[in-house]
Amino acid sequence: MKTKNIIKISLYSLSIAIGFTACTKDFERLNTPPTSITTIDPALVFSKVLKDGTFAEGGELPNNKFGSWVQHWAGGAVVPVSRYIESSEDAIWEQHYALIRDLRQIRLELAGKENDATGRTKLAIAKIYEISIWQRLTDLFGDVPYSQVSKDASSINVTPAFDTQESIYKSLIAELDAALDNLNDADENYGTADFFYKGATATNSWRKYANSLKLRLGLRLRYANPTLARATVESAMAKPALLFSSNTDNAAVPTFNNAQPVNTNPMLRQFLTGSSDLRYLASALVDKLKAYNDPRLPLLAQLTVNNVNGGQPDYVGLGAALNDAQLSQVIRNNYSTASLSTWFSSSFAPIPVYSLTYSEVCFFKAEVALLGWGALSTDAEGFFKAGTAAALQLPPYNITTVPPTYNTNVLSFTGLTDEQKLERIMTQKWIHLFGRNYEAFAEWRRNGLPVLTPGSNLGSTNGQIPRRAIYSTKESQLNTTNYNAAVGRLTNGDSFLSKVWWDKR
Repeated sequence: MKTKNIIKISLYSLSIAIGFTACTKDFERLNTPPTSITTIDPALVFSKVLKDGTFAEGGELPNNKFGSWVQHWAGGAVVPVSRYIESSEDAIWEQHYALIRDLRQIRLELAGKENDATGRTKLAIAKIYEISIWQRLTDLFGDVPYSQVSKDASSINVTPAFDTQESIYKSLIAELDAALDNLNDADENYGTADFFYKGATATNSWRKYANSLKLRLGLRLRYANPTLARATVESAMAKPALLFSSNTDNAAVPTFNNAQPVNTNPMLRQFLTGSSDLRYLASALVDKLKAYNDPRLPLLAQLTVNNVNGGQPDYVGLGAALNDAQLSQVIRNNYSTASLSTWFSSSFAPIPVYSLTYSEVCFFKAEVALLGWGALSTDAEGFFKAGTAAALQLPPYNITTVPPTYNTNVLSFTGLTDEQKLERIMTQKWIHLFGRNYEAFAEWRRNGLPVLTPGSNLGSTNGQIPRRAIYSTKESQLNTTNYNAAVGRLTNGDSFLSKVWWDKR
C-alpha cells in the first residue's frame, strides 16, 4: 500500500509539474485576478486630488487649529489646539503625502508620454498642482522630506532625509517654470475631470494658475531671501497676460449643498457633523468687520440668539484661546457662529471652495507696487481696491458694488504710510481668506498683519500664537535620525514656537 501511494503521489506531482510547464506562457494572465486594477485613468486620480486637496483647507481640523490661530474661529473647551496646547500633526502630514503619492501615480500612468500630445500637458498640470501641495506642506512644517520621497511603489524609501525649506522653495520655483513651459494648447488635457478649468481653454487657464502661483511663491520669500523673492516676482509679473485678471480665472472646486453628497462645502459639513463648541467666530474677525461696517458681516456672521431675543440684534465674537475660568462663563447664545443662512446652510446656493483667486493676485500686486518691484510702483491702491471688489463679488457675498463709504473710509490710501497701506492690504486678504486656513495662517505669519492679540490661555507656548505645525509622530519613531537632524535646525525644537525658514517678520 505504501508503494502504491508513493507512486500515486509521484504521478500526481508530475502531472502538476507538466501542467505548470504547459501554461507558463499564460502565467501572468492566469495569476492576475480578473477584478484587480492594474492601471487607472489619470483623470480620475486628478479629480480626486483636486477635490481632496482643495477641500482640505476648510475642514474641521484646520478651522479648529490654524483658523483659530489667525482668529477667524474661536474654539471652546473641547478644542485644546485652539488654546495653544501642543499636539503632533499626524493626520495633516499623512494627508499631504497621500495627495503627493496620488499625483505621482499620474506620472507612472503616463510614463513614456512626457513629450507626447497625450501626456505632456496632463503631466505638466499635475506637476503644477503638486507644487502647490508641496508649498502648503513646507509652509506648515518647515523642512520636510522632499527630494528622497519615494517616486513609486517599486522603490520605497521609509527613511528619507528632510530637505531644508530654502532648498525646497528653490526647487519648486524651477519646477514650476519647467511645467509652465510644457503646457501645450494642442495637447490633450483632463477635460471635465479638471474641476478647476474643465474644457477647451483649460491649458491657458493653467498657465495663469501657474504664473499666479509663482507670484505667491516669490512673495512668500520676501523677508527670507529678498533677492530670490524679487527675481521670482518680477519673472511672474513680466507675463501680465498670464496672471489672473478676473474672478473667471479663479481656481475653485464646485460644491453641492445637500447634506448627503461628499462634496458639500467643508464649512457646511463641519456644521452638520461637528460639535457646536467648534463653531464660534473669533472676536478679532467680528470686531474688524463691525469697525469697517463691512457689507460682508451679515452674510458671514450670525446674530447672537440672546441679543436678538433682547431686542438689540448684534454680532459678538468669542475671544481666542480663553483660559478655563473664562470658558466656564461662556454662554453659547451670547456669541456668533458663521451664518446659518450662507456658510452653514444646506439650502443656500453652493459656495465653491477656492485654491487661488484673482483677489489674492490683486493683493500680491498691490504689495509688489508698494515695494516698487518690476514695472509696478504707482498703483498699489488701484490693485488693492480691485482685489477687495473681487472678494466682495464671490459667493456667499455676491456684492457687485463696493459701497461708496467703504471705498472712502476703508479702502483709501490717502495720507497713509507704506506700512499702514500694507496693513490694509493684508487685513483685506485676511478677511478674504476666511475658510482657507492654511493660506491664511501662512500669509499672517509672513507679514504679521493684521496685528493679532494672543488669548489669555498660556497653553504650551506661554500665551504666544503658534508659528508652525508639529511633525508627525511617525517620523520621530520610524525616521528618527533624519527627524532629529531637521529638529536640530529649528530654533525651538519641534514645537509650536519654532519658525519656518521664511518666517522672518
